[in-house]
Amino acid sequence: MTAIVFLGGGRITTALVAGLRGAEANQRGRERLVVHDRNPEKLRMLARRYGVRGEPSLRRAVERAGLLLVAVRPRDVLPLLAELGPLRPGVVCVCLAAGVTLGMLRRALGPGVALARAMPSPASRYGRGLTALAFGRGAARSARRRVWKLFSGVGAAVEIPERELDAFTVAYSTSQGYHALGARVRAARRLGLGERTAWLAAAHGLAEGVRAAAENPAALDALLAEAATPAGIAAETLRVMRAGGYQRLVERAYRAGVERARQAGRTGRRAAQARDAAR
Repeated sequence: MTAIVFLGGGRITTALVAGLRGAEANQRGRERLVVHDRNPEKLRMLARRYGVRGEPSLRRAVERAGLLLVAVRPRDVLPLLAELGPLRPGVVCVCLAAGVTLGMLRRALGPGVALARAMPSPASRYGRGLTALAFGRGAARSARRRVWKLFSGVGAAVEIPERELDAFTVAYSTSQGYHALGARVRAARRLGLGERTAWLAAAHGLAEGVRAAAENPAALDALLAEAATPAGIAAETLRVMRAGGYQRLVERAYRAGVERARQAGRTGRRAAQARDAAR
């Protein structure tokens, strides 16, 4: 019987495993989840908390895979794939690393393997994730369904062109939401609000604004105009944000994030080339 096999037992694997187990709480049956990692403590923790099978042997882990998720650092992806050898027919390989393209994966695994890339949000842990998917050429409908089923089980999933994955990875990060919330709370506290009141006000401003906009994204400008009365408090607050370069700062930060993702892919490619040269 095949399993969902994770290569790498780090943060994103932990988030996905937690989300999958949480989704199964109201369902009959449990997926067979196997995690391979060289760190035995990670495997013990995942087995203890989530009932997954920890497999220290890479070969034995891959032999069990129906769906193989490569969840190691970008620089380690291609050297790891070089250790796998031929995958058995029917295995679907999904890479969760930024910057490692479908073309790189195809060259490493050969043309006969069904390939996909997925960028899942850490919020998958709570069943509120968002995953961007890109599929390799010729991926069969059955392979696509298996990938969609997995990531739809921990939140929403969306298929986008591979060229958009790096930008998506930067733009969807929940860390920015946490950062923005923290900044708003700290600013409110400095104005004299108590801790609970500051959290309530800051969270409302973010969560309810996003919820209203999500119902009709095309109305964002109208919502902004409605919320910021000319010469009013909100309008003055936004004026200072704009004058301080808020929009430019966000764009600069996004560009830096995209460059880091692409750099990760280049680093992985160089590591694989160095390994091949040393053989």
